[in-house]
Amino acid sequence: MRIGPYKLKNNLLLAPMAGITDLPYRRICREHGAGLAVSEMVTSDSTLWASPKSLRRLDFSGEPGPIAVQLLGSDPESMARAAQANVDSGADIIDINMGCPAKKVCRVAAGAALLQDEKKAQQILDAVVAAVDVPVTLKIRTGWDPEHRNGVSIARIAQESGIQALTVHGRTRACGFSGQAEYYTISEIKQAVSIPVIANGDINTPEIAKKVLATTGVDGIMVGRAARGRPWLFREMEHYLKTGEELPNPSPEWIGNLILQHLEQLYAFYGESQGTRIARKHLGWYSRGYAGAAEFRDRINRTGTTQEQQALVKGYYYKITANKELAA
Repeated sequence: MRIGPYKLKNNLLLAPMAGITDLPYRRICREHGAGLAVSEMVTSDSTLWASPKSLRRLDFSGEPGPIAVQLLGSDPESMARAAQANVDSGADIIDINMGCPAKKVCRVAAGAALLQDEKKAQQILDAVVAAVDVPVTLKIRTGWDPEHRNGVSIARIAQESGIQALTVHGRTRACGFSGQAEYYTISEIKQAVSIPVIANGDINTPEIAKKVLATTGVDGIMVGRAARGRPWLFREMEHYLKTGEELPNPSPEWIGNLILQHLEQLYAFYGESQGTRIARKHLGWYSRGYAGAAEFRDRINRTGTTQEQQALVKGYYYKITANKELAA
């Protein structure tokens, strides 16, 4: 799969997720099969760019390319300036967010709210494409609500504006994350444009990935929530798409060692105090499905040092490895 001049190693992409797809997590997902990992969304409001949070989101040190940064905003000029600033900081691809359903985002006419204003959407796309010499991509939903599914119209506007790839989450903004993702609109969008189209939403197994690719004709798959606590899902999908065979589940010991690597990267990136706090949510996701997970999460949430956190991880996952009944 290609995005502009960039040939990705496969067609499996990690979705941008606020508070999750930071540099350490993107690195891990890329190491375990993701062909591209899109950053957390960065605001187009330049008054916030100097905040510690924004500066970390602009840190791409050690990240394999191409580097993709997602921008959020509602003003064409501000979005154009933000795009150029991010390219100057090292971004190889600029992704525009017109899919976020969060109320606080839509209240300021950004994210999925732009699906209601096709003229404004086109102005933003035109401005960003004109501002940078790197590929610009777009992420949308199928429409504002089930009565107003205008994904095909937005896709055509995007192609005319010079957008080089389009990701579609298979729900409207009104649907949030409830119900089942619908792929028929994504299929219609794929048929309506010639740029690469990437399907997103409820793609949580290798089998579903293969089915969505086959039934919609899309060029790629984007995985979001299903990859939380399971960054090796991309490797499993890639193997299944190539061979039709499922990889065996990784052992608890292997997962425990991966988690320890993730923790070290979090501590280095955020510092020990903040890194320990941020690690808690990841450890909760990693432990889903194992016996004793609730007790493990409770203990993790009460730890205050990196040493305690690492010791709990080692004790928990090595205990599971030694006692196969706990892994059931």
